[in-house]
Amino acid sequence: MNDLQIASRAFRTALLTSERRRIFGVTAFLLIFASAIIVRGIVFGSHMSPWGAAFLFAVVAYELWTLHKVSVALETGHDLPGWLLWFNILAEVTVPVLGVAYFSSPSLAVGYRAVATPWVLALFPLIMLSVLRLNPLVSRILGLVAACGFLASAYYLGWRLNLHELRAHTAAETAVIFYAALLLASGFIAGIVSSEVRRYVDAALHEAEIERQLKQVEHDLEIARSIQQSLLPRMRPTVNGLEISGWNLPADATGGDYFDWRVLPDGRVVVTLADVTGHGIGPALLASLCRAYARSCFDTHADVTLAMQHINRFFGEDLPSGKFATFVAAVCSSEGAKVELLSAGHGPLFVYTSAQDTFAQFGAQAIPLGLLPELNPAEPLVLHLDEGDLVVLATDGFFEWEDASGEQFGLERLEQAVRKARDLAPEEIIAELYHAVKHFAGGTEQIDDLTAVVIKRVPTAP
Repeated sequence: MNDLQIASRAFRTALLTSERRRIFGVTAFLLIFASAIIVRGIVFGSHMSPWGAAFLFAVVAYELWTLHKVSVALETGHDLPGWLLWFNILAEVTVPVLGVAYFSSPSLAVGYRAVATPWVLALFPLIMLSVLRLNPLVSRILGLVAACGFLASAYYLGWRLNLHELRAHTAAETAVIFYAALLLASGFIAGIVSSEVRRYVDAALHEAEIERQLKQVEHDLEIARSIQQSLLPRMRPTVNGLEISGWNLPADATGGDYFDWRVLPDGRVVVTLADVTGHGIGPALLASLCRAYARSCFDTHADVTLAMQHINRFFGEDLPSGKFATFVAAVCSSEGAKVELLSAGHGPLFVYTSAQDTFAQFGAQAIPLGLLPELNPAEPLVLHLDEGDLVVLATDGFFEWEDASGEQFGLERLEQAVRKARDLAPEEIIAELYHAVKHFAGGTEQIDDLTAVVIKRVPTAP
């Protein structure tokens, strides 16, 4: 685990929580051990020193004080001093070592006292409990200290190692070395277990952190989505003789499509629709930027061609390399139900003529926004709509949506869906178009943003 993870608040909390559990385990073990000494002395007349039990109770009091310090650190979010944790765990292993040296039963033969006393057995569970420190080095050092401390206690009790006559040692004398080796091995085994436990804790913390970050990203995306959706127009524009509706459904939480309409100073209404390359938070920001430039330029310039040139210039200066946007503007006038269409890379544009029950598709008059500094568009397409005629502006998310076999919805199916719903209101035509493409997709995932605007010629109000 790297230093950043060790310094993280989550890991410190996990470490302190594990330390508290370790202290609980040590305290419970010491109380049981002290109780066993008392019961053994009273019931069975053991000659184990009763001062050993008193010593253990004093150590338990110290453990409870340390437990209080750990609990306070958990509640306040502060760290415990490193020296305190090290001192605490080394002091614990010293308790059985002192027990071997000073509190063993005097009825045991001196040569067997170090290996026959129950105090030596207390070293093993304390080493195992060190696993909860989540530090392999602590367990290894603890095993080494326990082995050396046990040898020192045995030496104090009279054990000696004769290097000149190794075969002359008794079974008890060689058992001391064997016990010391077992204690040392226990420390290294505890270190291995501690390393594995720590790895699992690290994985759990990492997963929790990833989940927290994902929730934060989802929260941020939801805010971005709500902001982007709030930028879409809520009220339909009022143009005598024309009904206008728009609809947007991003593929992700946010998308690169948008539609908008705005009343110009001369009373006309300009309807805009744009599709920035890609989808997600980046294109969503660019789409919002394009909307702002479009509103500003159409407020300043009544001529649709001039306004589009300014949008291209301003928007292009802010676009990152490799990005562009297709854009179409429809300027609607109540005089003769006139619609001026000017497209920058967006197409095809669909026009349905009710009298002939036919569709016409028109291409773009200019390149997409942001590719070149100058747009230089051709003349706008001027339409005079009769009753029942439709202008359909849709992004390629509709006709490029594929079914399970990889076949696209296509332009022909789009025309059929619009023709079938031609007698409905514009918003209902868009709804029927969406249902048609969803039915065709058969459950395949939406991979591109969907945006559509329908302009319909209706009877002129008195």
